[in-house]
Amino acid sequence: MRTVHSLKELRSILRNYRQQGKTIGLVPTMGNLHEGHISLVRKASEAADIVVTSIFVNPMQFGANEDLDKYPRTLQEDQDKLAEAGNTLVFAPSVDEVYPEGMARQTKVLVPEVSEGHCGASRPGHFEGVATVVAMLFNMVQPDVAVFGEKDFQQLAVIKKMVRDLMIPVNVVGAPTVREEDGLAKSSRNGYLSEEERATAPIVFQTLNRVAEQLQQGRSDFQALEQEAQNVLAEAGLRPDYFNIVSSQTLKPATDEDRELTLLVAAFLGTTRLIDNLSLSR
Repeated sequence: MRTVHSLKELRSILRNYRQQGKTIGLVPTMGNLHEGHISLVRKASEAADIVVTSIFVNPMQFGANEDLDKYPRTLQEDQDKLAEAGNTLVFAPSVDEVYPEGMARQTKVLVPEVSEGHCGASRPGHFEGVATVVAMLFNMVQPDVAVFGEKDFQQLAVIKKMVRDLMIPVNVVGAPTVREEDGLAKSSRNGYLSEEERATAPIVFQTLNRVAEQLQQGRSDFQALEQEAQNVLAEAGLRPDYFNIVSSQTLKPATDEDRELTLLVAAFLGTTRLIDNLSLSR
């Protein structure tokens, strides 16, 4: 496995692979990898001959009071995990390599509608930063397929719409959320949790399952269910950001006509923001 830091070297290597008729898969990450990320690499290796994992902590998707400075940079450990998983190439550019003229002068990608609400409302500008850097990575790597985790459900929807609208020739694939034994979705930010907070965190997934069961049993008072779920989280010591029941297709508030639903949740446990989701049919 090789690690490169410059776009010039990345393109040179990938050009050779393409000349050999190899297909290319991309797994964009911010590093600090866990088993959830590794599952994306494995899924990409099933769909492509060559797997490129990018490691770039993208400052454009962090807000003013978010954790950009303390976000873990663990390149050596990440390389070891990726090598064991059969990854082919690591692309770990610097901020200057990605934004040579600075972020203020960078062309940005805005994806309407699906970027609104949920995390988009709580983190203004976040999905603009995500869409911009992913569009750039697609142009840098020019993959045949790109794999993203379904844990970030709204992010996946944003990227899929961007690819459709801009007619980018990349097959975007979602991979199931990888969970701990107690149901907590694996996340790089779980490392911020204290021992006590970690013991409380599974309530998020438990609440998703409880609401999903009630929906499948016929309840359709969506706003009441959302409020009940937020109350459960608050009573457990979390600070709910949102708990929304939406159409899986549009991410807009669910109606009685919607058969495919997704439950979206974000809540703070201490200073750590946890997100999760659960989709169901009814």
